[in-house]
Order: sequence, then structure tokens, then C-alpha cells
Amino acid sequence: MSGDRAKFSLEDVKETYKKKDAWWTVLLVDPVASRLIVPTANHTNITPNQLSLFSFALGMVSVYCFFQGHTTALVVGAILYHISFIIDCMDGKIARLKGTGSTFGVLLDISLDHIRVVLAAAALTYSQFQLTGDVVYLYLGFLFLAAYCARHINALQLYKLRREMRGKLRKAKRKLKRTGEAAGIVIDIPKETATGVEQETDKPEEEEDETERDHETVNTELTQKKKFDLQQEFKSKFTTYMKIREFFLNKRIRMHLFSGIEFQMFVFVVAPIFGIIKEAIFFGTILLLAFEAAILYKIWLSTKDFQREQDKIETATAVIEATLPSEETEAVGNR
Repeated sequence: MSGDRAKFSLEDVKETYKKKDAWWTVLLVDPVASRLIVPTANHTNITPNQLSLFSFALGMVSVYCFFQGHTTALVVGAILYHISFIIDCMDGKIARLKGTGSTFGVLLDISLDHIRVVLAAAALTYSQFQLTGDVVYLYLGFLFLAAYCARHINALQLYKLRREMRGKLRKAKRKLKRTGEAAGIVIDIPKETATGVEQETDKPEEEEDETERDHETVNTELTQKKKFDLQQEFKSKFTTYMKIREFFLNKRIRMHLFSGIEFQMFVFVVAPIFGIIKEAIFFGTILLLAFEAAILYKIWLSTKDFQREQDKIETATAVIEATLPSEETEAVGNR
């Protein structure tokens, strides 16, 4: 870095933190990674992709240690695995800090992460089977991989479902706006942010007002919201949970307390050091699936909120359409 260029500070690095993250990352990784990023960003030209490759290389050394299987190798492998993960968390932060991120970099990082996890699980469980002759280790290896894959497939599908529900609501709301305009009613719909996600508001939802054709602007419950809240039923059922969630979010910790990150760290870091590989995989899988079940329940409640929101919008649209001539109604529907 040239001498006249401003230096990055620790506070600058903290600005690259995710709004919420796994507790393992927040408590055990970020404090170390952020302090390593400052000299790395200020005094080297190391790129995020180079960090990803270096992290993967350390991960492969860790895999080799796991494959050796004896106590010392397991401890060394666990330490190297955690160091590998710390470096892996540095690449994204440096990319955001310097603005050097790329689509290929994201793909490379994710791909290498999954390869590292799969090989580590295979090496760890197979080596213990070889040393002890206990076939349970092989079954646990398959159990780990099944749970890990199910977690990531589930996360992807849930993301698509959330996006689809919000997309349908935005589409329905745009139709409501067009129908209102055809009826001489101006319906203001808040603009979306650059990321395509509508901004949240802490203001209480307004009571729905009756609409009249001689009003220039309609202020209804549907048009006052800046975000489609698809967690209304969940929030009403679990008020204590929401308070606990707020406490953790203030510390950047997400409420998914046993995610894929904690799962692999318990198996590849905690278990080899303390000699509890069987227990870590078995109970870790139970915890992971329990949290996934909780997420599925939450999504199920969200689908009920989605249906209610969609019904409200479609009802409001139908009421306005009833006041329009048939040719105008068809014209609005075709747009």
C-alpha cells in the first residue's frame, strides 16, 4: 500500500461485519480475524481469493491430520481447522473493506468450504474406524454428511420460498396501485432499497381506512407498510422469544444458535481435542435438526401471514375493480 493512502483501522474492519452472524464467529473468530485484517490490508496486497486458497490449504493439512487419527494428530488437526476457518472469515471482510469482491470469489469461497467440510468428515470418521474397528464411526460419518447437506439444501430452499412470497406480494401490490390509478385513486407504494428488500419500519401499522374515489391519496394498512411482515403470527405466539432475540441481535448473534458453523466446529474442533467424536456428531446432528425444525415451523407460520397479506391486497383490488368499466379492468390486468 502506498504511503499516502489512508490506513484502515480496526473500526473500519468492524464496519464490514455482518449485521448478524453465528455466535461462534462473533465470539471466537471475529475478534481474532479483525485484528489480523488490519496489518494484512494495510501492508500487503493479498487478495480475498488468495486468502480463500490459503485457508483451503490449511484445511487440507487439517484433513491429513484427521486422517492420521492418533491423539496428537487430532489436536493439531483441530487447531489448524479453526485457524483455517479464521482465515476463511478474513477474505470476505477484506473484500468488503477494499471493495474488491467478485462473484467468482464468492463461488470459490463457498465451493472450497464445502469441499473442506466433506473431506474433514470423511477423514475423521474413517481414521477412527481404522484405528478402532468400530463401524459406528462410518455410520456417524454418513450421518454428519447427510445432516450437513440437508442443512444447506434447506437453507437454499427457504431463501427461495421467502423471496417468492415477497415477490408475489410486491406484484399484487403493484396491481393494486395500477387499479387504483385507473379508478382515479393514487396509492403510494414505498420504494424498495437497492438490494430489492423493502425497508423495515418500527411504526405501528395504520388502521385500514375506507377508500373513496374523490380522495387523491389512499392511506391504508396495505400502503403504509414499508415491509411485508411475514412473521406476525410467530411474533404474537412467542413474545418472550422476540425479547431474547433482540438481546442477541444487539450483540450481532443470530438466534439460530446451532447452525452449520457450530455443527462443524463442534465436530472438527471441540470433539478431536476432548476425544468426544461420537458424541459430538450424534448430539450435534440432533441439535442441528432441532433448529432446522424450528425454522421450518417459523416458515410455516410465515406462509399463513403471506396468505393473509395476499388476501387483503386481492380483496382491496377487487373492491376497486368493481367500480371500473369492464374494459378498464381488462386493461389493468394485461399490464
